[in-house]
Amino acid sequence: MLNRLLLRLLPHTLALVFCACATDTPTPAAADAASTPVAPRAARVPKDVSVHGDQRIDDYFWLRERDNPEVLAYLRAEAAYTAAWFKPLDGFRERLYQEMLGRVQQADEAVPTRDGAHWYFSRTVEGGQYPVYLRRQAQGTQRRYDPQAPEQVLLDLNEMARGRKFLALGDMAVSPDGRLLAYSTDDTGARDFLLQAKDIATGQPLPWQRHKVSSFQWALDNRTIFYTTDDDAKRSHRLWRHTLGQPGPDTLLYEEKDELFDLQLSHTQDRRYLVLSSVSKDTTELRVLDAATPRAAWRTVLPRRTGREYQLEHRNGLFYLLVNDTGRNFRLVSTPAAKPSLQGARELVAHRPDAMLEQLTMLRGHMVLQEREEGSIKLRVFDFKSGRQHRIAFHEAVYTASASDNPEYDTDSFRFAFQSLTVPPSVYDYDLARQTRTLRKVQPVLGGYDPARYASERVWATATDGTRVPVSLVYRRDLRRPGVPQPTLLYGYGSYGLPMDPRFSSARLSLLDRGVVFAIAHIRGGGDLGRAWYDAGKLERKMTTFTDFISAAEALVQQGFTTPQQLIIQGGSAGGLLMGAVTNLRPDLFKAVVAEVPFLDVINTMLDETLPLTTGEFIEWGNPKIESQYRWMRFYSPYDNLMPGAYPAMYLRTSFNDSQVPYWEPAKYVAKLRTLKTDTQPLLFDINMDAGHGGASGRFDALKERAQVYTFMLQQWGLTAAPN
Repeated sequence: MLNRLLLRLLPHTLALVFCACATDTPTPAAADAASTPVAPRAARVPKDVSVHGDQRIDDYFWLRERDNPEVLAYLRAEAAYTAAWFKPLDGFRERLYQEMLGRVQQADEAVPTRDGAHWYFSRTVEGGQYPVYLRRQAQGTQRRYDPQAPEQVLLDLNEMARGRKFLALGDMAVSPDGRLLAYSTDDTGARDFLLQAKDIATGQPLPWQRHKVSSFQWALDNRTIFYTTDDDAKRSHRLWRHTLGQPGPDTLLYEEKDELFDLQLSHTQDRRYLVLSSVSKDTTELRVLDAATPRAAWRTVLPRRTGREYQLEHRNGLFYLLVNDTGRNFRLVSTPAAKPSLQGARELVAHRPDAMLEQLTMLRGHMVLQEREEGSIKLRVFDFKSGRQHRIAFHEAVYTASASDNPEYDTDSFRFAFQSLTVPPSVYDYDLARQTRTLRKVQPVLGGYDPARYASERVWATATDGTRVPVSLVYRRDLRRPGVPQPTLLYGYGSYGLPMDPRFSSARLSLLDRGVVFAIAHIRGGGDLGRAWYDAGKLERKMTTFTDFISAAEALVQQGFTTPQQLIIQGGSAGGLLMGAVTNLRPDLFKAVVAEVPFLDVINTMLDETLPLTTGEFIEWGNPKIESQYRWMRFYSPYDNLMPGAYPAMYLRTSFNDSQVPYWEPAKYVAKLRTLKTDTQPLLFDINMDAGHGGASGRFDALKERAQVYTFMLQQWGLTAAPN
């Protein structure tokens, strides 16, 4: 668990035509026409991409040619146009960035976590873009933490990032004896991770490394590393074994042939077993290996069965499984580890249609089950000795809580994280026997932040089929007058069964302090109300995601929070698909749209199985090579459904090295929309040429990107004055 622990202790030669008829302007009160930037227009090169007898001509397919100089010229022209639009706002954007930066405690430390003979923590330093990962020796028989004990640097990402424009730490893991560190890094943003190892005491690298590594784990012999690698489409498909110091090639142990599945390595909480997960969007198959016998054969826990998903933990010879064999929201059972089976398994928590069982933390004397009821997370504690159980109580109306970093197995202390829209990220240690909690840290927010000045609540929208859809809100109390509309930002995602839990953002205070209401639409397709909530917004039901979001927006208008002239919407990645779809459906409902690394060209992307994610996501979106599935995708694909007409102001952002949603999706969308929009609202497209799906990797660079997004929004709302 140390790897996750440390990371959490702290994304033909063609001529370009620049059309003088473009009317996009930097502000409604732009300077004279001579200084108005001219929107670039990409050349139109028709390509027939028709399937199933449905004629589709793609004029901008050529923008996929990332090595074509004309493509690069077009992208730079769009970036220059966006920069020119923002130029009159440069002063405000810099003040906004400094305002946001002023809330950040730059020199900071995470709460140390004990794992064996050491306490592990991370630190950020004044002016440093990246964290430093460190450890200290545990002291005495009680293995207490001494802040004066000498510290060892495991990784200093600031030093590692010197001379690089991007750096991401994928994972890191210390060997069981504490001497060696394995870690993976990506220096492009394309998710091409390099696995390396080093001696912690000397800092010297070991003469071994592997490319395209997606996950890795140590065996208990401190010499064997198991790791998984990606294919050219970035699907994790092979499991390997390497023994340090042993010559010759590494041993290929398993290859996942089914393109719907990816591999992931982990270990049980007691570290007895290594676990190889073979996972698709709706099916799981697990293999386990006794970590003390690295050359033994891996064995299958439950054979693969389409639609069956499960997770695994181990205690005292029993496997504890969260499995969905009797219902979509999972149940908890135990079965002998030597011969696991669901037949005769002991049921500990039955499936319930109103509660999703999400995660299990296993300790020697207790286990903690994370459940989701009515959109809120509950933590249920089981005491193995007494047989009793209880819940950890939370008193906020809108919050998120989850198991944090718990690397030790033999302990009665459980660490969990808590935050809400008004409460900064907080770390608690919970005494499982005494049922008491100790607050270890609240993330500092400089500048005198007072959570009492802000309020959060949950309201409900009624979807087109009568379903109630929750919407979480936060605003500043003294700037909110009930029933009086005000500027509102509505955020949404709604895919992959991922819940959009309410989280705190110190940067967001720059909106709230200017009278903006921030809202999250917990729409179907996400996991906010359990697995059935997800099922209701995927595949042939995907339109439900979009109509739910529209219903949420309409509810905010009807309930007096805002008006269409004051409503901005935002989403990224699959949430960018949401932005494109709802804008096509209801362009009149939104003042402006922000779409970040947006998935917009659904049909073309899902027809191309050479791209990362495509085949694995047939279970999420559908396979357009199947005509019936093509029809439902064709109905909402944002790029394919652009029409002549008036659109809201739009700001799209992407990164050139994004391997999850290629840069050309928003590039093509913008190029096409420029030929169709009949309004004078800005259409801006910005691209980071040195990053991937998550944007800039440095914390200050990322904050500057956020300041630019907020500058666009605040300009649209007319709120570029200083906050109250």
